[in-house]
Amino acid sequence: MHIAFVASECVPFSKTGGLADVVGALPRALAAAGHEVSIYIPRYRLTRIPEERMVVQSITVPFDDQYRFCSIVTGAGYPGVRFYFVDYPPFFDRDGLYGTASGDFPDNAERFALFCRAVLEASKILGVPDVFHCHDWQSALVPLLLKTQYAEDPAFRNAGTVFTIHNIGYQGLFPPEILPLLMLPWDLFTITKMEFFGNVNFLKGALVYSDFITTVSRKYSQEIQTTEFGFGLDGVLKDRAQNVTGIINGVDYEEWNPQSDKYIVAHYDAEDLNGKQHCKEDLLEHMGLNGANLNIPVIGIVSRFAAQKGFDLIGQIIDRLALEDILFTVLGSGDRLYEEMFMRLAKRVPNKIAVRIAYDNMLAHKIEAGADMFLMPSHYEPCGLSQIYSLKYGTVPIVRSTGGLDDTVDPWDPRTKKGTGFKFQEYTGDALLRTIHQALQVYRDQTSWQRLMRNGMSKDFSWKISVREYVRVYERVRQQHAQAILV
Repeated sequence: MHIAFVASECVPFSKTGGLADVVGALPRALAAAGHEVSIYIPRYRLTRIPEERMVVQSITVPFDDQYRFCSIVTGAGYPGVRFYFVDYPPFFDRDGLYGTASGDFPDNAERFALFCRAVLEASKILGVPDVFHCHDWQSALVPLLLKTQYAEDPAFRNAGTVFTIHNIGYQGLFPPEILPLLMLPWDLFTITKMEFFGNVNFLKGALVYSDFITTVSRKYSQEIQTTEFGFGLDGVLKDRAQNVTGIINGVDYEEWNPQSDKYIVAHYDAEDLNGKQHCKEDLLEHMGLNGANLNIPVIGIVSRFAAQKGFDLIGQIIDRLALEDILFTVLGSGDRLYEEMFMRLAKRVPNKIAVRIAYDNMLAHKIEAGADMFLMPSHYEPCGLSQIYSLKYGTVPIVRSTGGLDDTVDPWDPRTKKGTGFKFQEYTGDALLRTIHQALQVYRDQTSWQRLMRNGMSKDFSWKISVREYVRVYERVRQQHAQAILV
């Protein structure tokens, strides 16, 4: 089967978050399973393309004010995976992918409308896939265009669409006058199509017109069909519930594995945990907590600092946590509110809390390996990867029961000795504190704690499992199109 991925970012070429990791890893796993994959992404200023060559010299994209002309370049890929870059410097030769520190680029609707139309036109030349697999609002016009303006184009007669929501909080909202500029008809501006409280909603258009919708965990696929987590689109998703599913993201165990991690001071595995103590000592040294008692548990945090991540709960209980025999190592950046909160806490109790405001991949690995516990008290979490890394490193996760956190962490049962971590449901500081106390109590019994560590280290969240579920979705979409053609 030929699958074309359409996304706004992909490692190693561009990245702002987990979307790029998925678009970089899932196609390789699909190719390893025998499928053919094309990946379409924009060519940004930061994009470095090895063995670059042009494959489509000119594609015309109509806009109401003027035509734009872009090209498609390719470069070195992987066996079974080809990369195609939409090259249009006026839109993509910029320092940021979506905006600057001041906010989003004002022409983002035009930028990604051009991207989507270019993908469709390029695929006529480079090969129309069996399925277009589109990701997040930046690719949302692909399924919409295929069902509207390209509906009679015989080139796409057999092409299906799968749309993946990585975070429904980001929807692509624009004023209604954007429709004529993008050469889209006004009849799309209705409550059953793209209209959303007086604006045009790109994501809503994709949810209406895609053949199938996936998101990045089973629990999140259920949560986004509720008022609390649907960000206004829960009704649309409930209407399409028969064509919505959740597939947990896989992780790359070649990069995140304590047996081979190039960033950590000692390697270890479930059979021999001795190296983890060396990693703990190295972590504390890197974070400036030299001389700390190695018997005191260390809680690690590696995160984007945002309200979604639940850090307000830590602020509610930090005075009580400071009384515990516990250390915190915190790495991240984001909202100034939370950056300043963590820095204040580090100044108040510098012997217990060490904070690094940065993106630092090496230190992220050191925290995963050196911490005893990993904290993710998220208000919502579509999938989450850090808790999965933590399991592999024997760093016991403490999480809220939401989205992918709920799907990937099993609660510890002291009677049966089963489970991989600790979870709480109620979104309060008190609930978080009780759960941390529960983890500290088990930590004092090192026999039980090492059993808990090994339980997590034995879990397999590699892409090969998720690939089988995606292939079933692709096959379902392909069969739907085959039956429609026969009718």
